[in-house]
Amino acid sequence: MNFNNKIVVITGASSGIGEESAIRFAKKGAKVVLVARRKEKLLHVEKKILEFTKDTLVCQCDVSNKDQVKKMSEKVLENFGRIDVLVNNAGFVIYGKVNELSIEEIESQMETNYFGMIYSTKNFLPQMLEQKSGHIVNVASVGASFSIPGVASYCATKFAMLGFSEGLKHELHGTGVDLTVVSPIMVRTDLFDHPSFENFTKNATGISLSSETVAKAVVKAANSPRLEIVVPSVVRAGIWAKHTFPFLINPIIGSAFRKQLEKRGSKE
Repeated sequence: MNFNNKIVVITGASSGIGEESAIRFAKKGAKVVLVARRKEKLLHVEKKILEFTKDTLVCQCDVSNKDQVKKMSEKVLENFGRIDVLVNNAGFVIYGKVNELSIEEIESQMETNYFGMIYSTKNFLPQMLEQKSGHIVNVASVGASFSIPGVASYCATKFAMLGFSEGLKHELHGTGVDLTVVSPIMVRTDLFDHPSFENFTKNATGISLSSETVAKAVVKAANSPRLEIVVPSVVRAGIWAKHTFPFLINPIIGSAFRKQLEKRGSKE
C-alpha cells in the first residue's frame, strides 16, 4: 500500500510502539490520528510527526470505554470521511500471580487490551466495508501463543485477540478489507513502568526489542496478506515447537518463568 494521504488511526499512540508507528506512517505521507488517554503525551508526539505530515488529529480517548471510542470514531470520520488503516495497539500488563491479582486488575487488562480492540474495530469496520478497502493491524504478543507464569491474565487478552483476529480475517475474505496481527516478544517500552514490575528482571528472556523494530513490522503488516507477523521471525520456530511438542516445551517455559517469580519474591 502507498500510504501517501492515507488515514491511519493508531491507539496507544502516546508512547512506545504507537508513537514510533505514528512517526513511520507520517514519514510515508500518511494522515495520522493519534489516540490515547494522555492528551499532553499525544500533543508531544504530534509535534514530532508534524515535521513529516501537516494533517494530524489528536483524540483523547480511553479505548476501554466504548462510549469514548464511539465518539472518537465519529470525530475521525467527520474530519476525514474514511479510514485506511486501524492500528489497535493500546494495552498494558500487570505482573503477578493470579492469586495475587484482584478481579478488577484482571478485568482491566481485558477491557483495554481486548475489548478496546473490539470497540475500535466495530466502530471503524463498517466504513472500511463500505469503502471496500482498509487494513486492521492488531498488536498482540508472542504471549498469544506462550502463556507464562506472572502474566497469565495479560496472555489471555492476547490469546483472545489472536483468536478473534483469525476468525474476522476469514469473514473479511473478498471484501477488500484485510487484517494482520503483529506478535512481538518482549519490547522495551513503558509497558514495564507499572509498579508490579518493580523487581522484574527485564532481560530475563535474554532478548528484547526496541519500539522502532516493532513499529517497522506494524507498517509492514498494514500492507501484508498474512494473518500474523511474529517479531523476530525466528521465534515462530519456538511457537511451532510449543504447539507440536507441548509435553516437552511447556515444562521448560514454566520452570524458567517460575524462577523469575521466585526471584521477585525474594527481593520483596
